[in-house]
Amino acid sequence: MHTAVVLAGGRSTRFGPRDKAVADLAGTPMIRRVADRLVSVVDALVVNCREDQVDAIDAALDGFPLPVRFAVDETPDEGPMAGIGRGLRAVEGEYAFVVACDMPFVDPGIVAFLFERVVDHDAAVPRLDDEWFQTTHAVYRADAMADACDAALARDDHKILAALFEVDYVVVDEPALRAHGSLDTFENVNTREELAAAEARLG
Repeated sequence: MHTAVVLAGGRSTRFGPRDKAVADLAGTPMIRRVADRLVSVVDALVVNCREDQVDAIDAALDGFPLPVRFAVDETPDEGPMAGIGRGLRAVEGEYAFVVACDMPFVDPGIVAFLFERVVDHDAAVPRLDDEWFQTTHAVYRADAMADACDAALARDDHKILAALFEVDYVVVDEPALRAHGSLDTFENVNTREELAAAEARLG
């Protein structure tokens, strides 16, 4: 069983006062665009968010064809690594694809490939030639990475890499990624200007 964990608990301060997760993107809430692109490669969805976001996100996902569970942050605003750990704790099955809610071009071909590459490892993490690890667009063994996240938080280290470096991970490089999909998969929407640009592309 493959699961997707969508991270939606950030405050999105660069985006403005409205919650980015449910912002309208060419007629569809952004988190729903992310979820819809994952239907062919996962069996269930887990949404990590704050308690005050649940109702709006639940409405945005109304009618979604796969089972949806919420992993609500017990302590909000601890950062994405805490969100990853919390989301992974709610996963049923061994592996989960973790993705940020602001990545509306997520490519199912690349997600499927990451699930293939993670076998016999605790994580399969993309790394483009000119960038660092894409830790919020990666597949993790749920229990192992959640344990690593908890351990990092216990020592007051909130960097995702602090947890990643404690597990058995494999790097998926740019040529391999290009062979299985579009690098647009890593684009995220952080500002209103980026939202307008994404909307223009989606028509």
